[in-house]
Amino acid sequence: MAEAKSRPVSPEARRPLSPHLQIYRPMLTMMMSIMHRITGIGLYLGTLLMAWWLIAAATDARAFATVSAVLGSIPGRLIMFGFTWALFHHMLGGIRHFIWDTGRGMDHPEREYLAQATLIGGILLTIVVWVAAYMAR
Repeated sequence: MAEAKSRPVSPEARRPLSPHLQIYRPMLTMMMSIMHRITGIGLYLGTLLMAWWLIAAATDARAFATVSAVLGSIPGRLIMFGFTWALFHHMLGGIRHFIWDTGRGMDHPEREYLAQATLIGGILLTIVVWVAAYMAR
């Protein structure tokens, strides 16, 4: 043990040996993990928009009209559509991780099916909610 401490170690030898994105071939589960993190950031930003909307609603009619105009515009609706998708995708990703925490779905075909269900389910739920909202309007 004392020998190992006395030898100088080169900077290359101190680098981590764990694989990284340049070594692994991209797989669906890897992409879903990355998207889970991205949707978490999107949810944070979308929550700021929702807070802006709530504060404006509590302030006065002019502030609320401003927020409604911004969120009711085409870019605003696209942002809200993306926020809705991020919400459902992140929720389904959390359910997928909960299933994995129980020890199920870790084998190859089930793991891929869960990742596909997260992706497709998030898109379908988003479309269903937006269609229902426009029909109720």
